[in-house]
Amino acid sequence: MRRVFIIAEDGDKAKKLALGLTQNGFVCSMASRGEELLKQVAEQPPDVILLTLDGRSGDAARLEFARKIRQEKRLPLIALMAKPALASATVSPDIDDFIVEPPDINELVLRINRLLHCSSGAEQTESVKFDDMVIDLARCEVSIKGKPIQLTFKEYELLRFLASNRGRVFSRDAILNRVWGYDYYGGDRTVDVHVRRLRSKIEESSDQTYIETVRNIGYRFKGA
Repeated sequence: MRRVFIIAEDGDKAKKLALGLTQNGFVCSMASRGEELLKQVAEQPPDVILLTLDGRSGDAARLEFARKIRQEKRLPLIALMAKPALASATVSPDIDDFIVEPPDINELVLRINRLLHCSSGAEQTESVKFDDMVIDLARCEVSIKGKPIQLTFKEYELLRFLASNRGRVFSRDAILNRVWGYDYYGGDRTVDVHVRRLRSKIEESSDQTYIETVRNIGYRFKGA
């Protein structure tokens, strides 16, 4: 069964959310923040993190808590955003998807399942290799010259998509649709931010360029 870790300040809201997910076959645990709970997560790693953001001062602390959890294991992160938080929301590479509160439980389940599809192994070959880079599709891991590269879930998905279509040029809109999904509300800058962060991680570990910018169009993974 899939494990969901809910980070929320409002305990009643978290319990209601957990109940809905439990009825859909998920195992849920909850927290607000705290170092002791990091140990709990390490002992029973979740498959996805749900983070509530309400536009108040506690948001930053909860987001930082989520980042700490992701340091040990690359996990998809979905933000549940109250409408007041939307006005001040910015593109964050740490957030893979978001849904406006109160969430429709069926929509939330679909979004969770979509983000977790990489672990299913469906329609995937064993690995993608290019020079010193190896993308292990079964384990969702990336290494360069044998050294593991720590990527966020969405950075991994972006790299996997581009590398699996080596040499092919994709516009930013096409990348948004294929990696984030047609229902994603972010703009072109989302792609640019993730490409920049991804490049900094994979190209500082190598002496070559993997992802190329195609002027006035978008991006491509370097051809053979």
